[in-house]
This record gives sequence, C-alpha cells and structure tokens, in this order.
Amino acid sequence: MENTKFRKWLDEMNLDHPLVIAGPCSAETEKQVLEVAHELKNTDATIFRAGVWKPRTRPGNFEGNGVKALPWMQKVKEETGLLTAIEIANAHHAKLALEFDIDVLWIGARTAVNPFAVQEIAEAIRGTEKIVLVKNPINPDLALWIGAIERFFKMGVKNIGAIHRGFSSFRPSKYRNIPSWQIAIDLKTKYPDLPIINDPSHITGNRELIQEVSQTALDLKFDGLMIETHCTPDKAWSDAAQQITPKRLEKIMDSLRVRKDTFEKEEFISKLDAFRNEINDKDDQLIETLSERMEIVHNIGKAKKEGNVAVLQSVRWQEILEGMVTKGAEQGLSRDFIEKIFKAIHQESIRHQERIINS
Repeated sequence: MENTKFRKWLDEMNLDHPLVIAGPCSAETEKQVLEVAHELKNTDATIFRAGVWKPRTRPGNFEGNGVKALPWMQKVKEETGLLTAIEIANAHHAKLALEFDIDVLWIGARTAVNPFAVQEIAEAIRGTEKIVLVKNPINPDLALWIGAIERFFKMGVKNIGAIHRGFSSFRPSKYRNIPSWQIAIDLKTKYPDLPIINDPSHITGNRELIQEVSQTALDLKFDGLMIETHCTPDKAWSDAAQQITPKRLEKIMDSLRVRKDTFEKEEFISKLDAFRNEINDKDDQLIETLSERMEIVHNIGKAKKEGNVAVLQSVRWQEILEGMVTKGAEQGLSRDFIEKIFKAIHQESIRHQERIINS
C-alpha cells in the first residue's frame, strides 16, 4: 500500500500535538452539537465527530437522528472551522455524507467485520478525496482489518487511515474493549505510512481511564486520538460513562507527553545499544530452550504412539499452566502474559505430537 494522502495531509498540518478528533457520541440536538463544537474550537481538536446513525446492540435505545443531523454538521464547519466526521454503515449513508460535504467518514467496528458491507461502501465512494478511517473489526483479526482497508484502497480511496478502538472479549477486563496493542503494532509494522488513530473512549468505556490509554497510544507512536466529548456527559443519550467535557479534554491533552523517535545524546544511544544486545542474547537463549523442549515433546509423542495414548492430557496441562502462572507471578509477570505464552507452546506441542502419532 503506497503512501496515503492522509499521511501527507497530517505532515502538512505540522501540528505540535497529536491529531485530535473530538465530539459527542451522538448528535442529539442541533443546540447540543453546536454547543460542544464551539467549546472544542478553542482546544487541540481539529476534527469534530458526532454519531448521526447509532445502531445499538439491542433495539429500543436512542439510535441517532439520521439525515436530520447532517445539516447540523454543516453548521459546525461554517461556524467553527472544524472539519466534520461521522460514521457510515452502508452505501446510502456514504452517499448522504458526500452530499452534505462531511470531511471524514469512518467505518465502525461492526461494519468493518462484514466484507460485503465494506465493499458496497467502497464502491459508493469510489475515488473520493474525503478522508476515510477504518476502525478495527470487533474480532481480534488483523487480516480482516487489513482486508477492509484494502477494499477502499482498491476503489481508488487514497486518503485513508485506521482507528484502533479495541476488541471484544468474553474475558473479564477493566476495559470495555481490550486494546490488544500488538494487533495495532502489527498493522503499523506492515503499513508504516498508514496513519493510525487511537480511540480510548471505546477501549475504556470509562472516562477515568482515557488519559492512561491515550498516553500508551502516544508512547506507541499513534498519530492521533478520537475522544468522545460532551458538555454534560452524564446526561448524554448514549455511552455517557465514556464521554468527557471539552475542558477535561484540554487538561488531558496538556498532560500527555509526546515521545521522541530516537535518543539524541550519544551516552543514551550507547546505553540503549547495550540493553538491546542483552535482549538479543536472551532471545537466542529462548529459541535454544524452546528447541530443546520440542525435542522432549518429540520423545513424549513417540511414547504416546507406542502406548496408544491420546495427545491431549487435560489434567497434566492444567497442572503445568497453573504452575507456570504461579511462578510467573513470583517473578512479577502477569497471568495474562504467562497464559498466552504457554498456550502457544502447548498448541505447538500438540501439533508436533499429532504429526508423530499419525505418521
């Protein structure tokens, strides 16, 4: 994927802070939309966002004002100079957004998961110069996210970026959607010129955690933040708990630190190189240890084949996992981290033994 025009636009903006997309979860009334927008024009916000169409998980809740709210967005641009952004979920939404000259169109997580819907939207806005941002699908699936982005790119949409809003999970978490930062990092690694915006509002679902997640995103060199703001968040018609006031947005932005890309002083560079060499040595040792472990797994597989014993030994596996979690905790390593590592090792061990038994 070649350099996006959105990246070029960001560079030309030459902001002294990350790009900020802010505004209410829902466009509730014209008065509310304009009130928030006028307060935001004196902050670091460059783009005003508002949910025009708001399909909820279950019917019966407020689902947006639809096309009625689009002229309100036009007034925002006329009165404040802020660019405007809305979510579109189908080709009809896309055409209306273009008709009302919305500047930024974003594809929501529930839409990004559906290649049919994405393709229809991409065809509806073929070749547009508008900025198009694709949120990660609700599923933690990098290929699905990339596929959605590529569908727009193939339709001649070059002003494109991504939004990381976290992923659904059945596991208990302090977040509404778990960040799974590595997936976003993998996207940045594969497409380094693709701008990525972090959405701490949807990741946290809790206004008290927005600053923390925003700082992590900046530490990972994300290009900007999409933060839901409302003049009276507790009275918001949707997602009240994750919205903040424009004044709180100002305080958060003032508190955030943008890290340098590299060390500038020679002493720091030397220190970093020394640490990296240590890491390289430890990584080499890890590979050697894993290889030696797989040799033992090979012998276990042969023994199971001779004894006609099943590959999966559930009780033994649970004993190993809980033992490693306990040892990891003693060394200051989180349960989640240990589980991910040893589940991956276990899966590879099973695959290895199955190959032996079925040979």
